[in-house]
Amino acid sequence: MNVARYISQKIDGGADSGSFTSSVTKIAIISIAMGLAVMVVSFAILQGFRNEIQNKIFSFGAHLQISRYDTNNSLEVAPIAAPLLVEELKQFPEVKSTHPFAVKTAIIKTKDEVLGVVLKGIAETDGPSPMRVNMTAGKFLSFPDSAASDDVLVSRKVADKLRLVVGDKALFYFIQTPARIRQFRVSGIYSTGLDEFDEVYVIGDIRQIRELNSPAWPDSLVGGMEVVLKDFDTIDRTADNFYEKLPYDLKIDKITDQYAQLFDWLQLLNRNVIIFLILIIFVATFNMVATIFIMILERTNMIGILKALGATDNQIRRMFFFRGLSLTVRGMLIGNVIAVGFCALQYYFHVIPLDPENYYMDRVPISWDPKMLLLMNAATFVTSLLAVLIPTYLIARIKPVVAIKFD
Repeated sequence: MNVARYISQKIDGGADSGSFTSSVTKIAIISIAMGLAVMVVSFAILQGFRNEIQNKIFSFGAHLQISRYDTNNSLEVAPIAAPLLVEELKQFPEVKSTHPFAVKTAIIKTKDEVLGVVLKGIAETDGPSPMRVNMTAGKFLSFPDSAASDDVLVSRKVADKLRLVVGDKALFYFIQTPARIRQFRVSGIYSTGLDEFDEVYVIGDIRQIRELNSPAWPDSLVGGMEVVLKDFDTIDRTADNFYEKLPYDLKIDKITDQYAQLFDWLQLLNRNVIIFLILIIFVATFNMVATIFIMILERTNMIGILKALGATDNQIRRMFFFRGLSLTVRGMLIGNVIAVGFCALQYYFHVIPLDPENYYMDRVPISWDPKMLLLMNAATFVTSLLAVLIPTYLIARIKPVVAIKFD
Protein backbone atom coordinates (compact mmCIF):
# COMPACT_ATOMS: atom_id res chain seq x y z
CA MET A 1 0.00 0.00 0.00
CA ASN A 2 1.23 3.51 -0.80
CA VAL A 3 1.37 5.11 2.65
CA ALA A 4 1.83 8.66 1.34
CA ARG A 5 -1.24 8.40 -0.88
CA TYR A 6 -3.28 6.77 1.89
CA ILE A 7 -2.51 9.53 4.40
CA SER A 8 -3.17 12.16 1.72
CA GLN A 9 -6.63 10.69 1.12
CA LYS A 10 -7.35 10.65 4.84
CA ILE A 11 -6.34 14.31 5.16
CA ASP A 12 -8.51 15.14 2.18
CA GLY A 13 -11.54 13.33 3.54
CA GLY A 14 -11.11 14.38 7.13
CA ALA A 15 -10.63 18.11 6.66
CA ASP A 16 -12.96 20.20 8.76
CA SER A 17 -15.33 22.06 6.44
CA GLY A 18 -15.11 25.12 8.64
CA SER A 19 -11.32 25.18 8.94
CA PHE A 20 -9.11 27.75 7.32
CA THR A 21 -7.38 25.04 5.26
CA SER A 22 -10.74 23.91 3.87
CA SER A 23 -11.52 27.44 2.71
CA VAL A 24 -8.08 27.85 1.12
CA THR A 25 -8.46 24.46 -0.57
CA LYS A 26 -11.74 25.53 -2.14
CA ILE A 27 -10.11 28.75 -3.32
CA ALA A 28 -7.27 26.73 -4.91
CA ILE A 29 -9.74 24.48 -6.74
CA ILE A 30 -11.76 27.48 -7.93
CA SER A 31 -8.58 29.24 -9.02
CA ILE A 32 -7.45 26.30 -11.15
CA ALA A 33 -10.97 25.79 -12.54
CA MET A 34 -11.48 29.42 -13.49
CA GLY A 35 -7.96 29.78 -14.82
CA LEU A 36 -8.33 26.78 -17.12
CA ALA A 37 -11.87 27.79 -18.13
CA VAL A 38 -10.76 31.31 -19.05
CA MET A 39 -7.82 29.93 -21.05
CA VAL A 40 -9.98 27.48 -23.00
CA VAL A 41 -12.70 30.05 -23.71
CA SER A 42 -10.15 32.73 -24.67
CA PHE A 43 -8.41 30.48 -27.18
CA ALA A 44 -11.73 29.24 -28.56
CA ILE A 45 -12.92 32.82 -29.12
CA LEU A 46 -9.56 33.99 -30.48
CA GLN A 47 -9.38 31.10 -32.91
CA GLY A 48 -13.01 31.67 -33.81
CA PHE A 49 -12.31 35.31 -34.63
CA ARG A 50 -9.27 34.32 -36.65
CA ASN A 51 -11.11 31.64 -38.61
CA GLU A 52 -14.19 33.78 -39.27
CA ILE A 53 -12.25 36.79 -40.51
CA GLN A 54 -9.78 34.74 -42.53
CA ASN A 55 -12.58 32.73 -44.15
CA LYS A 56 -14.38 35.95 -45.09
CA ILE A 57 -11.20 37.31 -46.67
CA PHE A 58 -10.38 34.03 -48.40
CA SER A 59 -13.93 33.70 -49.74
CA PHE A 60 -13.46 36.95 -51.60
CA GLY A 61 -9.79 37.00 -52.55
CA ALA A 62 -8.42 33.46 -52.07
CA HIS A 63 -4.88 32.96 -50.77
CA LEU A 64 -2.94 34.14 -53.82
CA GLN A 65 -3.94 36.33 -56.73
CA ILE A 66 -2.14 36.20 -60.07
CA SER A 67 -2.40 39.00 -62.64
CA ARG A 68 -0.24 40.82 -65.16
CA TYR A 69 2.13 43.55 -64.11
CA ASP A 70 0.61 46.96 -64.85
CA THR A 71 2.54 50.23 -64.48
CA ASN A 72 -0.74 52.20 -64.54
CA ASN A 73 -1.75 50.81 -61.13
CA SER A 74 -5.24 50.26 -62.48
CA LEU A 75 -7.87 47.73 -61.48
CA GLU A 76 -8.38 46.79 -65.13
CA VAL A 77 -5.19 45.07 -66.24
CA ALA A 78 -4.08 43.25 -69.37
CA PRO A 79 -5.62 39.78 -69.72
CA ILE A 80 -4.01 36.39 -69.12
CA ALA A 81 -4.47 33.21 -71.13
CA ALA A 82 -6.33 31.08 -68.61
CA PRO A 83 -5.73 27.57 -70.05
CA LEU A 84 -1.95 27.99 -70.10
CA LEU A 85 -1.86 29.42 -66.58
CA VAL A 86 -4.09 26.65 -65.19
CA GLU A 87 -1.79 24.01 -66.68
CA GLU A 88 1.22 25.65 -65.09
CA LEU A 89 -0.50 25.89 -61.70
CA LYS A 90 -1.31 22.18 -61.78
CA GLN A 91 2.42 21.53 -61.38
CA PHE A 92 2.29 22.85 -57.81
CA PRO A 93 1.07 20.26 -55.27
CA GLU A 94 0.18 23.05 -52.80
CA VAL A 95 -2.64 24.32 -55.05
CA LYS A 96 -6.14 23.19 -54.13
CA SER A 97 -8.23 25.07 -56.70
CA THR A 98 -8.09 28.02 -59.10
CA HIS A 99 -10.79 30.59 -59.86
CA PRO A 100 -10.61 33.00 -62.82
CA PHE A 101 -11.80 36.58 -62.43
CA ALA A 102 -11.89 39.94 -64.17
CA VAL A 103 -12.88 43.38 -62.89
CA LYS A 104 -14.34 46.53 -64.41
CA THR A 105 -15.30 49.84 -62.82
CA ALA A 106 -18.90 50.97 -63.20
CA ILE A 107 -21.49 53.43 -61.97
CA ILE A 108 -24.83 52.05 -60.80
CA LYS A 109 -27.85 54.25 -61.36
CA THR A 110 -31.25 53.63 -59.84
CA LYS A 111 -34.29 55.89 -59.72
CA ASP A 112 -33.03 57.76 -56.67
CA GLU A 113 -29.34 57.01 -56.21
CA VAL A 114 -26.00 56.80 -58.04
CA LEU A 115 -22.98 54.82 -56.76
CA GLY A 116 -19.56 53.92 -58.12
CA VAL A 117 -18.60 50.24 -57.78
CA VAL A 118 -16.27 47.59 -59.14
CA LEU A 119 -17.92 44.76 -61.07
CA LYS A 120 -16.00 41.56 -60.40
CA GLY A 121 -16.68 38.80 -62.89
CA ILE A 122 -16.24 35.22 -61.70
CA ALA A 123 -16.73 31.71 -63.03
CA GLU A 124 -17.11 28.28 -61.48
CA THR A 125 -14.90 26.29 -63.81
CA ASP A 126 -13.03 24.63 -60.92
CA GLY A 127 -15.79 23.96 -58.41
CA PRO A 128 -18.20 26.22 -56.48
CA SER A 129 -17.08 29.74 -55.76
CA PRO A 130 -16.01 30.45 -52.15
CA MET A 131 -18.32 33.49 -52.30
CA ARG A 132 -21.34 31.25 -51.82
CA VAL A 133 -20.81 31.16 -48.04
CA ASN A 134 -21.46 34.94 -47.83
CA MET A 135 -24.99 34.84 -49.23
CA THR A 136 -27.66 36.37 -46.98
CA ALA A 137 -30.63 36.70 -49.38
CA GLY A 138 -31.69 35.53 -52.80
CA LYS A 139 -29.79 33.07 -54.99
CA PHE A 140 -26.22 32.78 -56.14
CA LEU A 141 -25.29 33.50 -59.73
CA SER A 142 -26.31 31.06 -62.43
CA PHE A 143 -23.90 30.33 -65.27
CA PRO A 144 -25.91 29.27 -68.35
CA ASP A 145 -24.05 27.63 -71.22
CA SER A 146 -25.71 29.68 -73.95
CA ALA A 147 -24.90 33.26 -72.94
CA ALA A 148 -23.55 35.45 -70.14
CA SER A 149 -25.82 35.75 -67.12
CA ASP A 150 -27.50 39.11 -66.48
CA ASP A 151 -27.63 38.39 -62.73
CA VAL A 152 -25.41 40.12 -60.21
CA LEU A 153 -24.79 39.92 -56.48
CA VAL A 154 -24.66 43.14 -54.47
CA SER A 155 -23.55 43.54 -50.88
CA ARG A 156 -25.95 44.45 -48.12
CA LYS A 157 -24.31 47.87 -47.82
CA VAL A 158 -24.67 48.60 -51.55
CA ALA A 159 -28.25 47.32 -51.55
CA ASP A 160 -29.15 49.60 -48.64
CA LYS A 161 -27.51 52.64 -50.23
CA LEU A 162 -29.25 52.08 -53.57
CA ARG A 163 -32.48 50.77 -52.02
CA LEU A 164 -32.26 47.53 -53.96
CA VAL A 165 -33.89 44.22 -53.10
CA VAL A 166 -33.65 40.79 -54.68
CA GLY A 167 -35.25 40.86 -58.14
CA ASP A 168 -34.69 44.58 -58.78
CA LYS A 169 -32.98 45.76 -61.95
CA ALA A 170 -30.36 48.51 -62.16
CA LEU A 171 -28.42 50.24 -64.92
CA PHE A 172 -24.62 49.91 -64.93
CA TYR A 173 -22.67 52.61 -66.79
CA PHE A 174 -19.15 51.63 -67.91
CA ILE A 175 -16.87 54.59 -68.66
CA GLN A 176 -14.88 53.48 -71.70
CA THR A 177 -14.60 54.10 -75.41
CA PRO A 178 -17.24 53.61 -76.59
CA ALA A 179 -19.32 53.95 -73.39
CA ARG A 180 -21.41 50.93 -72.51
CA ILE A 181 -24.65 50.53 -70.53
CA ARG A 182 -25.95 47.25 -69.19
CA GLN A 183 -29.02 46.39 -67.18
CA PHE A 184 -28.47 43.72 -64.55
CA ARG A 185 -30.85 41.98 -62.19
CA VAL A 186 -30.06 41.56 -58.49
CA SER A 187 -30.28 37.81 -57.96
CA GLY A 188 -28.85 37.82 -54.44
CA ILE A 189 -27.34 39.85 -51.62
CA TYR A 190 -24.13 38.95 -49.85
CA SER A 191 -22.36 40.22 -46.74
CA THR A 192 -18.80 39.60 -45.62
CA GLY A 193 -18.88 42.18 -42.83
CA LEU A 194 -15.65 43.67 -44.24
CA ASP A 195 -16.04 47.20 -45.58
CA GLU A 196 -13.09 46.69 -47.94
CA PHE A 197 -15.34 44.35 -49.95
CA ASP A 198 -18.91 45.24 -49.12
CA GLU A 199 -18.67 48.93 -50.02
CA VAL A 200 -16.96 48.37 -53.37
CA TYR A 201 -17.67 45.09 -55.15
CA VAL A 202 -20.58 43.76 -57.17
CA ILE A 203 -20.27 40.15 -58.33
CA GLY A 204 -21.27 39.09 -61.83
CA ASP A 205 -20.56 36.65 -64.65
CA ILE A 206 -17.01 36.95 -66.02
CA ARG A 207 -18.40 36.64 -69.56
CA GLN A 208 -20.05 40.03 -69.12
CA ILE A 209 -16.61 41.55 -68.48
CA ARG A 210 -15.22 39.84 -71.58
CA GLU A 211 -18.05 41.25 -73.74
CA LEU A 212 -17.69 44.75 -72.29
CA ASN A 213 -13.98 45.00 -73.06
CA SER A 214 -13.03 46.60 -76.34
CA PRO A 215 -12.09 44.62 -78.29
CA ALA A 216 -14.01 41.80 -76.65
CA TRP A 217 -11.96 39.08 -74.98
CA PRO A 218 -12.28 35.49 -76.14
CA ASP A 219 -13.28 32.85 -73.61
CA SER A 220 -9.64 31.90 -73.03
CA LEU A 221 -8.72 35.30 -71.51
CA VAL A 222 -9.23 36.34 -67.91
CA GLY A 223 -8.19 39.33 -65.84
CA GLY A 224 -6.44 37.16 -63.27
CA MET A 225 -6.50 33.93 -61.33
CA GLU A 226 -7.29 33.42 -57.67
CA VAL A 227 -5.50 30.44 -56.13
CA VAL A 228 -6.74 28.55 -53.07
CA LEU A 229 -4.01 26.57 -51.28
CA LYS A 230 -4.40 23.30 -49.44
CA ASP A 231 -2.66 24.81 -46.41
CA PHE A 232 -2.70 28.55 -45.71
CA ASP A 233 0.48 28.25 -43.65
CA THR A 234 2.44 27.49 -46.85
CA ILE A 235 1.47 30.79 -48.49
CA ASP A 236 4.93 32.39 -48.25
CA ARG A 237 6.79 29.36 -49.59
CA THR A 238 4.25 28.81 -52.38
CA ALA A 239 4.37 32.46 -53.43
CA ASP A 240 8.17 32.23 -53.68
CA ASN A 241 7.84 29.11 -55.85
CA PHE A 242 5.39 30.95 -58.10
CA TYR A 243 7.85 33.81 -58.53
CA GLU A 244 10.59 31.40 -59.55
CA LYS A 245 8.64 29.16 -61.93
CA LEU A 246 5.83 31.26 -63.45
CA PRO A 247 6.41 33.71 -66.35
CA TYR A 248 8.24 36.91 -65.38
CA ASP A 249 5.40 39.21 -66.50
CA LEU A 250 2.95 37.82 -63.92
CA LYS A 251 2.39 39.45 -60.54
CA ILE A 252 1.69 37.30 -57.48
CA ASP A 253 -0.16 39.05 -54.63
CA LYS A 254 -0.50 37.39 -51.25
CA ILE A 255 -3.74 37.97 -49.39
CA THR A 256 -1.69 38.79 -46.29
CA ASP A 257 -0.11 41.71 -48.15
CA GLN A 258 -3.30 42.93 -49.80
CA TYR A 259 -5.11 43.19 -46.47
CA ALA A 260 -2.15 43.61 -44.15
CA GLN A 261 -4.09 45.71 -41.64
CA LEU A 262 -6.56 42.92 -40.94
CA PHE A 263 -3.86 40.30 -40.51
CA ASP A 264 -1.79 42.64 -38.31
CA TRP A 265 -4.88 43.15 -36.16
CA LEU A 266 -5.23 39.38 -35.77
CA GLN A 267 -1.58 39.11 -34.76
CA LEU A 268 -2.08 41.86 -32.18
CA LEU A 269 -5.07 40.00 -30.73
CA ASN A 270 -2.97 36.87 -30.50
CA ARG A 271 -0.17 38.60 -28.58
CA ASN A 272 -2.59 40.26 -26.16
CA VAL A 273 -4.33 36.98 -25.36
CA ILE A 274 -1.01 35.19 -24.78
CA ILE A 275 0.05 37.85 -22.25
CA PHE A 276 -3.35 37.60 -20.58
CA LEU A 277 -3.10 33.81 -20.32
CA ILE A 278 0.41 33.97 -18.84
CA LEU A 279 -0.95 36.20 -16.08
CA ILE A 280 -3.79 33.75 -15.43
CA ILE A 281 -1.37 30.81 -15.13
CA PHE A 282 0.81 32.85 -12.77
CA VAL A 283 -2.12 33.65 -10.48
CA ALA A 284 -3.32 30.04 -10.44
CA THR A 285 0.22 28.81 -9.71
CA PHE A 286 0.67 31.35 -6.89
CA ASN A 287 -2.61 30.23 -5.32
CA MET A 288 -1.52 26.59 -5.43
CA VAL A 289 1.83 27.41 -3.79
CA ALA A 290 0.08 29.39 -1.06
CA THR A 291 -2.42 26.57 -0.49
CA ILE A 292 0.28 23.93 0.02
CA PHE A 293 2.22 26.26 2.31
CA ILE A 294 -0.87 26.71 4.49
CA MET A 295 -1.49 22.94 4.53
CA ILE A 296 2.08 22.31 5.66
CA LEU A 297 1.87 24.93 8.41
CA GLU A 298 -1.44 23.57 9.66
CA ARG A 299 -0.11 20.01 9.60
CA THR A 300 3.26 20.83 11.19
CA ASN A 301 2.41 18.82 14.32
CA MET A 302 1.46 15.81 12.22
CA ILE A 303 4.67 16.14 10.16
CA GLY A 304 6.71 16.08 13.40
CA ILE A 305 4.94 12.93 14.63
CA LEU A 306 5.45 11.19 11.26
CA LYS A 307 9.14 12.05 11.32
CA ALA A 308 9.42 10.79 14.90
CA LEU A 309 7.88 7.49 13.74
CA GLY A 310 10.52 7.15 11.04
CA ALA A 311 8.89 8.72 7.97
CA THR A 312 11.38 10.26 5.56
CA ASP A 313 11.14 13.74 4.06
CA ASN A 314 10.42 12.26 0.62
CA GLN A 315 7.52 10.20 1.98
CA ILE A 316 5.96 13.26 3.63
CA ARG A 317 6.67 15.35 0.53
CA ARG A 318 4.84 12.79 -1.62
CA MET A 319 1.90 12.96 0.77
CA PHE A 320 1.45 16.69 0.09
CA PHE A 321 2.20 16.10 -3.60
CA PHE A 322 -0.75 13.70 -3.84
CA ARG A 323 -2.84 16.26 -1.98
CA GLY A 324 -1.95 18.91 -4.53
CA LEU A 325 -2.56 16.43 -7.35
CA SER A 326 -6.07 15.80 -6.04
CA LEU A 327 -6.83 19.53 -5.95
CA THR A 328 -5.43 20.00 -9.45
CA VAL A 329 -7.48 17.20 -10.98
CA ARG A 330 -10.69 18.43 -9.34
CA GLY A 331 -10.05 21.99 -10.45
CA MET A 332 -9.32 20.87 -14.03
CA LEU A 333 -12.48 18.77 -14.21
CA ILE A 334 -14.61 21.69 -13.06
CA GLY A 335 -12.76 24.09 -15.38
CA ASN A 336 -13.29 21.87 -18.43
CA VAL A 337 -17.00 21.49 -17.67
CA ILE A 338 -17.40 25.27 -17.36
CA ALA A 339 -15.36 26.02 -20.50
CA VAL A 340 -16.93 23.39 -22.75
CA GLY A 341 -20.41 24.23 -21.46
CA PHE A 342 -19.98 27.94 -22.16
CA CYS A 343 -18.48 27.31 -25.61
CA ALA A 344 -21.28 24.91 -26.54
CA LEU A 345 -23.91 27.37 -25.34
CA GLN A 346 -22.41 30.17 -27.45
CA TYR A 347 -21.73 27.95 -30.45
CA TYR A 348 -25.26 26.57 -30.75
CA PHE A 349 -27.43 29.36 -29.32
CA HIS A 350 -25.37 32.55 -29.99
CA VAL A 351 -26.22 34.06 -26.61
CA ILE A 352 -23.60 36.82 -26.88
CA PRO A 353 -24.16 39.07 -29.92
CA LEU A 354 -21.69 41.50 -31.48
CA ASP A 355 -21.99 44.67 -33.51
CA PRO A 356 -20.95 43.65 -37.05
CA GLU A 357 -19.97 47.24 -37.81
CA ASN A 358 -17.09 46.96 -35.33
CA TYR A 359 -16.33 43.24 -35.13
CA TYR A 360 -17.08 42.02 -38.70
CA MET A 361 -19.57 39.45 -37.36
CA ASP A 362 -22.86 39.41 -35.49
CA ARG A 363 -21.94 37.03 -32.66
CA VAL A 364 -18.97 35.89 -30.59
CA PRO A 365 -17.43 33.06 -32.65
CA ILE A 366 -16.29 29.74 -31.19
CA SER A 367 -13.74 27.42 -32.76
CA TRP A 368 -13.37 23.83 -31.54
CA ASP A 369 -9.75 22.70 -31.45
CA PRO A 370 -9.26 19.41 -29.51
CA LYS A 371 -5.47 19.63 -29.81
CA MET A 372 -5.39 23.08 -28.21
CA LEU A 373 -7.77 21.90 -25.48
CA LEU A 374 -5.46 19.00 -24.65
CA LEU A 375 -2.42 21.28 -24.77
CA MET A 376 -3.91 23.78 -22.32
CA ASN A 377 -4.97 20.99 -19.97
CA ALA A 378 -1.47 19.53 -20.10
CA ALA A 379 0.10 22.95 -19.45
CA THR A 380 -2.21 23.57 -16.49
CA PHE A 381 -1.53 20.12 -15.08
CA VAL A 382 2.26 20.36 -15.35
CA THR A 383 2.40 23.94 -14.06
CA SER A 384 0.21 23.14 -11.07
CA LEU A 385 2.24 20.08 -10.13
CA LEU A 386 5.49 22.04 -10.38
CA ALA A 387 3.91 24.65 -8.13
CA VAL A 388 3.03 21.92 -5.62
CA LEU A 389 6.66 20.78 -5.42
CA ILE A 390 8.00 24.21 -4.42
CA PRO A 391 6.55 24.45 -0.88
CA THR A 392 7.08 20.75 -0.10
CA TYR A 393 10.83 21.36 0.25
CA LEU A 394 9.98 23.27 3.43
CA ILE A 395 9.31 19.87 5.04
CA ALA A 396 13.04 19.04 5.20
CA ARG A 397 13.58 22.01 7.51
CA ILE A 398 10.96 20.94 10.04
CA LYS A 399 12.50 19.39 13.19
CA PRO A 400 10.42 16.66 14.90
CA VAL A 401 10.92 17.96 18.46
CA VAL A 402 9.87 21.49 17.53
CA ALA A 403 7.08 20.33 15.24
CA ILE A 404 5.43 18.09 17.87
CA LYS A 405 5.22 21.05 20.23
CA PHE A 406 3.95 23.32 17.41
CA ASP A 407 0.45 24.61 17.97
